[in-house]
Amino acid sequence: MGILRQVAEYLYIKKPDPNEEKTQWMKYMHGINRISIFVFLFAMLVLLLRYVILPLFR
Repeated sequence: MGILRQVAEYLYIKKPDPNEEKTQWMKYMHGINRISIFVFLFAMLVLLLRYVILPLFR
């Protein structure tokens, strides 16, 4: 369940643990992970729109 908690923190659904160690490199890593999750979700939205929703209107 640790992975789901971390993804929820990246997507701003859950507040981060205040007791967790915060180093500069961890901030960089979490920032890159957050960007990659948002890009993945955007790509999934585009694929859904392109292959599922638009063919319904043709």
